[in-house]
Amino acid sequence: MLTYTSCSNQAYNPTFPTLHLLKKSRNSRDVNQIHARILTTGLIKNSSLTTKIVLNFSSSSHKPLVEFSRTIFFSSQQRRNPFLWNLIIKSFSHGNDPEKAILVFVLMLNQGGFVYPDTFSFSLVLKACSRLELLKEGLQIHCLIVKSEFGAHDVFVQNSLMNLYLKCGCIELARLMFDKMLERDSVSWNLIIDGYVKNDMMKNAVEVFHGMPIEDQNLITWNSIISGCSKFEDGFEFAWGLFNKMPERDLVSWNSMINGCLKCGKLGIASHLFSLMPERDSISWASMLDGYAKSGDIDKARSLFDEIPDSRRDTVTWNAMIDGYIHNGCSKEALQLFHEMWKGSSSVPDQATLAMALSAIAELGYISEGTFIHDYIRRNGLDLSGKLGVAVIDMYSKCGSISNAMWVFENLERKNVDHWNSMINGLAIHGLGHLAFNLLMEMERVSIKPDDITFIGVLNACAHSGMVKEGMICFELMRRVCNLTPKLQHYGCIVDLLGRAAFLKCARNFIEVMPIKPNDVIWRTLLSSCMKHENFEMGIEIAENLIELDSMKPSSYVLLSNIYAGLGMWSDVNRVRKMMKDRDIKKVPGCSWIELEGSVHEFVIGDTSHPEFAEIYSVLDKLCPFNS
Repeated sequence: MLTYTSCSNQAYNPTFPTLHLLKKSRNSRDVNQIHARILTTGLIKNSSLTTKIVLNFSSSSHKPLVEFSRTIFFSSQQRRNPFLWNLIIKSFSHGNDPEKAILVFVLMLNQGGFVYPDTFSFSLVLKACSRLELLKEGLQIHCLIVKSEFGAHDVFVQNSLMNLYLKCGCIELARLMFDKMLERDSVSWNLIIDGYVKNDMMKNAVEVFHGMPIEDQNLITWNSIISGCSKFEDGFEFAWGLFNKMPERDLVSWNSMINGCLKCGKLGIASHLFSLMPERDSISWASMLDGYAKSGDIDKARSLFDEIPDSRRDTVTWNAMIDGYIHNGCSKEALQLFHEMWKGSSSVPDQATLAMALSAIAELGYISEGTFIHDYIRRNGLDLSGKLGVAVIDMYSKCGSISNAMWVFENLERKNVDHWNSMINGLAIHGLGHLAFNLLMEMERVSIKPDDITFIGVLNACAHSGMVKEGMICFELMRRVCNLTPKLQHYGCIVDLLGRAAFLKCARNFIEVMPIKPNDVIWRTLLSSCMKHENFEMGIEIAENLIELDSMKPSSYVLLSNIYAGLGMWSDVNRVRKMMKDRDIKKVPGCSWIELEGSVHEFVIGDTSHPEFAEIYSVLDKLCPFNS
């Protein structure tokens, strides 16, 4: 608790003790005590004190002091000072409540002619609009600026307007603003170049860059144009030339060029640049880890990860390595690395880390570990309204606990389309077509617009549940109501839907009239249905055509061999197997796993590595005596 001592010169300098005590305050209680003292002593009427409170504390990092300065301002007599108004607006526009900056600006306008906004006022309220992407309100403020003719040609205000339009995705309005500027500074040029870069309009960005005065070009300019051009194959050489001409480089320059090399598939150049870097940060290491992982060289990525100094091995680099393992189908290794991070490092897993760990768990079916992470998320109050919530739903669905997935989904306060998609796909996995279809109808009721992934999930659910009528309704809803153009995956779902329901001729006709050329996956889908419903004539024709289209995929050979075996055509079975042998085509054996009392057991056909394989095969022989 703060204590107060009498001060003999308080009548002459009443501001000093109060300001001194405010600087020493530690919490809201301390601030409230000082506020009470100001009110009871009448110091609230001291314009010098109230002005100094706003000046000293409106931009403080201590939230109670910021709120106190706002309270003092609105309860004092200093509301004719535009400078103080600007400080209060800034405390909102740069703080956590930018929408309130607009409200304060409106209050400022309603002061009955006693105070007028200046260029700083306009730039501050425009920043708030930019942060919130409020185009309509920004346009209204723009009109006010033009009508008042105050600040209409001020570079700072015009840059603020450009920034607003760029944040709202209105690149044309930003360019119009840029072209009409009577005077431009380096910020003006950098804003429009960065806007073009972020919208992948590199020709326009380069055009503006070439027209930019050399004296206005700075490190931000060079980095922006390099990061944009280096991402594209036809712009890489230009970016490389600029990089070599740069008068100075910083970490952003090096990282941008390395990232551009990786996106253009130039891993060798990226590796060379990485070795030349005068210093590296976590972004540098993470970029190279991602590059090696995406190229399939996961061992090199891990070797590089092990070289990272402890000072640079942060959450970003751990996430890059974990994601690299997942990208290469190494879910076990990803989960093992996650445990190393959790238990043996100073880095704290963030939401992205947890989402990736849940993804690995979903692939492996380790539901006990998934439940542990979900409990951790709940204990720490982590937000599930984004990708983390999607990962939790997906994990429970793929691990077989659809009831837990539904519980998580139903208890989310805020759901976006990704949550709905994850739940629908989970229901599809479990063959719960009616529930998936009902969720699609529910999305319309709560005004959530489905996307193409939503319809893939619902169509899959209908196919696995034999709901042909509902599936065709979904397909028409997608095209006619939601105005979504079907992709190859959607056509594949319809082929699967019709094929599973034994409408083989309809499925064949559907493929032949598709506006998109069918790929081998669609034909194999129909081939599987031919096998299931013993339409061997159609199946043989499709399988032989598939082998001619893509001779290196084993599934077509296996299906054709099974058709011949089902017809007792053993000479043709041997012919197909000989073709596979001659072309060195091998079928990857399928595997399955089951979690029992916290341990996961994996099984592959013909495998004898399990410690209890003898007992397992003995039970199988008793259950399936015809296999012996």
